[in-house]
Amino acid sequence: MDSIETTVIALGHRINSLSVPTPVSFAPPPLASLIDRVNLAKRAYDPAARR
Repeated sequence: MDSIETTVIALGHRINSLSVPTPVSFAPPPLASLIDRVNLAKRAYDPAARR
């Protein structure tokens, strides 16, 4: 039993010594940019525009 306990204790120490990761924050694309991309996609697949 001692080897299991020492293994668990060692693992606990290793986990506690890890640094907490900082959250990655990013700015979402502006809504106008997303709307422009949707409109471009609509025009690309519009059958009337291909004539």
